[in-house]
Amino acid sequence: MISREEVVRTGESIAAIQQDDGGVPWPEGHVDAWNHVECLMAMSVAGLEEPVRRGYAWLARHQRADGSWPMKLAGGVPAELGGESNHAAYVAAGIWHHHLVTGDQRVTEERWPMVKAALDYVVDLQTERGEIVWERDAEGRAAAYALLTGCSSIHQGLRCGVLLADHLGDSQPHWELAADRLAHVLNDHPEAFADKSRFSMDWYYPVLGGAVRGPRAAELLEREWDTFVVPGLGIRCVSDQPWVTGAETCELVLALDAVGDRERALALFADMQHLRHEDGSYWTGWQFVNRRHFPHERSGYTAAAVVLAADALFGYSPGSGLFRDVENACVSDPEVCGCGSRVPPQPADEGA
Repeated sequence: MISREEVVRTGESIAAIQQDDGGVPWPEGHVDAWNHVECLMAMSVAGLEEPVRRGYAWLARHQRADGSWPMKLAGGVPAELGGESNHAAYVAAGIWHHHLVTGDQRVTEERWPMVKAALDYVVDLQTERGEIVWERDAEGRAAAYALLTGCSSIHQGLRCGVLLADHLGDSQPHWELAADRLAHVLNDHPEAFADKSRFSMDWYYPVLGGAVRGPRAAELLEREWDTFVVPGLGIRCVSDQPWVTGAETCELVLALDAVGDRERALALFADMQHLRHEDGSYWTGWQFVNRRHFPHERSGYTAAAVVLAADALFGYSPGSGLFRDVENACVSDPEVCGCGSRVPPQPADEGA
């Protein structure tokens, strides 16, 4: 367990790296909308109202006419012009989380147009089968493939967007349909996604994003547990390297908490605390063969994941149930994509 005071200190370590224009950067100095939003969520939990206000103003200022954000910005200038679908979708999760934590109706209403434009951009990238491709490039061309981790996060963003829409009395039924279709693909069509299975995120994110729940979630988490979990340290970022990372470990904590596996969530959260720095920030990772921090950096997104995991486990804010409560309302409905059935027909028993 880390105390409320320690959570605030970690939030302050994120505020300390926030740039003058409100962006919260990676250690390399660039800003992307997804990591930026997660850092704002953590600072909201820590009660840091002014940095959060400036951070959402940064998002509004850099949103493009089509609803997207540049993939990377450096010094407030776009460095990579493509627009990622999961970056845009996570803004809805951030605003809904901010509403849950603060109850600030004025901010929710003010940022609603930003969310609407972002999620309409996302839904426009959905394929006929239901997956959502990962980007639209600088020339406006949609990507040829989808990413499982990205689509899992998009699922959460769409569900949060629907909750915002219902709260504000501005129904967006096409988002709910898009979320249902996406959930079905995440449950039943692994062939829809590029193979990134060496990354631990592709393992647990369908649970974290709420698309997979119940017995399927339990089975999914057991399937690769021994591949990625390093007892006493956390979880690997990739299956083939002796490297545990704090952000991925805390995201798995959130996924476990979301399905009620509190015992393992608490154990993993305790295991990764070796990455905590005395100032409340967190090292990105630990190479456990060389016994060195790798990369040699402390990242805002790692600190943010720690704060969100602590909040889920210990209830430090009214937004502590965000990952637990936003889940798939349509676990597996073959009708949404017309595939007929998840399981292909089996041959008749020859003895029958």
